[in-house]
This record gives sequence, C-alpha cells and structure tokens, in this order.
Amino acid sequence: MKRPLLDASTADLSAWMTDRGHPTYRARQVVRWVFDRRAESFETMSDLPKGLRSELDAEWTVFGTEIAHQHVSPDGTDKLLLRCQDGRTIECVLMAESDRRTVCISSQVGCGMGCVFCASGLKGVERNLTTAEILEQVLRLRNLLPPNDRLTNLVVMGMGESLANLDHLIPALDRLCSPEGLNFGQRRVTISTVGLPEKMRKLAELDRQYHLAVSLHAPTPELRDLLVPINARVGLDAVMDAADAYFHRSGRQVTFEYVLLADLNDRPEHAEALGKLLSGRKAHVNLIPYNPVAGLPYQRPSGEAVRRFERIVRDRGVSVSVRKTKGREIDAACGQLRRRLQPESPRPSLVTLSPS
Repeated sequence: MKRPLLDASTADLSAWMTDRGHPTYRARQVVRWVFDRRAESFETMSDLPKGLRSELDAEWTVFGTEIAHQHVSPDGTDKLLLRCQDGRTIECVLMAESDRRTVCISSQVGCGMGCVFCASGLKGVERNLTTAEILEQVLRLRNLLPPNDRLTNLVVMGMGESLANLDHLIPALDRLCSPEGLNFGQRRVTISTVGLPEKMRKLAELDRQYHLAVSLHAPTPELRDLLVPINARVGLDAVMDAADAYFHRSGRQVTFEYVLLADLNDRPEHAEALGKLLSGRKAHVNLIPYNPVAGLPYQRPSGEAVRRFERIVRDRGVSVSVRKTKGREIDAACGQLRRRLQPESPRPSLVTLSPS
C-alpha cells in the first residue's frame, strides 16, 4: 500500500529525496504543488523530472483517501464521503455563503461521546483519523472551489470528538496554518468539543489561537447527563472551569453550542438557567435548532420557541446568535453526518426524555 504524501513532513520528504540522489528543493516543490497548485497526482507536477515523478508514484500517493460520493445541496453546500485506505468512511462539508468559504471536517471515524440526538455517534467510534486524513479533507474540499477562490474558515465540527484526537489534529491544523501549508490564520479555525476538561486544559497550554466551541446543550447537570452522557463522568462544573481556563490562557472568547430540542431543552426555564450559567463570562452562545436525523425521536422547535429562547438569554446579558442551517437536504447540517453511502433503515426510538 502506498504511503499518503501528507503523512510525511517536508523534512521527511527531503530526506527521501536525498536518499535517492535528488536535490532537497524537490521536496518543497512537491509540497507546493499539493497545497498551492491543487495537484492530486504526481503526473501533473510538470516541473519535476519524469523519472522523479515515476519514483514518487511508485511509493507515495498524493491522497490516501478517495471520494466515494459527493452530494450537493440546493443551497450550494457540498458534502464528501471519503473512503480511507482501510475501507472506513468519513464525511466532510464545504459551505459557501457571501464571501465566506467554510469547511467542516471530521476528526474520528464515528464518535464515542453518545450525544443522544446526533447521527455521528450512532455506531460508536472506530478509530482516530491520521494527520494526513485530516489534512486531506481540507484540501479535497478546497479543490472543489474555483481556481481563484480560497477558504476563509475551518471548523472541526464533523464526526468525532476533536479533543480525543489532539495528537493528530494539532499537527494537521498547525501545518494548514503554516506558510508551507495554506497559511491559514489560527483565529479562523474553530475546534469543537463535547467538553473534556483535561483535554481542554491541554489545548490551552499549547498556546495556539484556535477558537474553542463547547457543545453544551443543557444548562443544568441533570439535563446534560441525559442529553450528553459523558457529562455524568466529567461534570458540568469541570467543563465550565476548563472553558474559563482556556479563555484566561488564550484570551479568546469561548463559544457554547446549544442544540435546541423541542420540549426538552428549549423552554423558558432552560433559557433562564443558561443565561444565569453564562452571565458574567466572556462567552457567546450559538443556538442550533435541531436538524432531524432518521430513526431518532427528537423534533426541531418552532421558530417562535427559538426566538423566545434567544431573547431570554440575551436579556441576561449574554451574547447569543442562531446558527443558519445549511445542507440539511443532504444530511450535511450540524449533527447529521453519519458516513453512509445508502440510507439506513430507521432506528427505533432510543430514549424518551422527561423535560427538566
């Protein structure tokens, strides 16, 4: 099996060139072809000698993933199903709006956090993605854009718990943000987590400027234990303390994502509790009206319920916005990614939650 090119650093590739009698600058040429000139094969790298291109092709592959399926939503959202070298599949999304070009990428095959309303974790987690597999999602989506168009934002909000794969995620993001990568601004990158306190503190200690988004979904420990099962082990207080630590270390406002589920966590008392929890903190709430998932019993709240919730939180002095839904028709919206080629049979109702 050929080695994915993005598994190697430029230094690794330079050493490979030296071992075969090629000048080290050829490594930088190859890297520029992939990041700057959107090459997806060695054959297109026209300023490399043909012999070198043949040698590279014999041992390496530009991308280790392949596009198994591409879906395009009526609103222009692109979703790719990528097949990895071991046959496992992942999904990633490109969203275009006005002058923004945002990619949403996955960090794991599946997810082990068990949030009851999310499609990505229906089959659990199988493994972490490699650094190359993370990079390839961004480049494959970027390559869908017109030649003079470029990405503006990157969110790690696809399949998987981002902070459970820090060892591969951070090298991938650092390379994307480096001059030899896409020279992407760290402040344009958002890392989402369900709330793993130790990992959040570790991320803070890395002294990056990546934006942190915490998937909160409930304002009280009791309700969060039901919606986000990992909370029963880590505790809401510990998550909030770690978020505060991230803000104090990085200086970057933390976003709290809150999926609104009709009659479960969208009531006025929940909004009051959320406002109380975040009042006085340098924080922003991103409200996400639930995107339906086949086989799950939860419902999207009415527009009136969403506006009421937003108003109550704002009246508590907390910054709040409602996320615009994109890609829902192709199961590309928040919470809908599930690595499938064909529709699955509906899953029976998982749980009936009693409102808090």
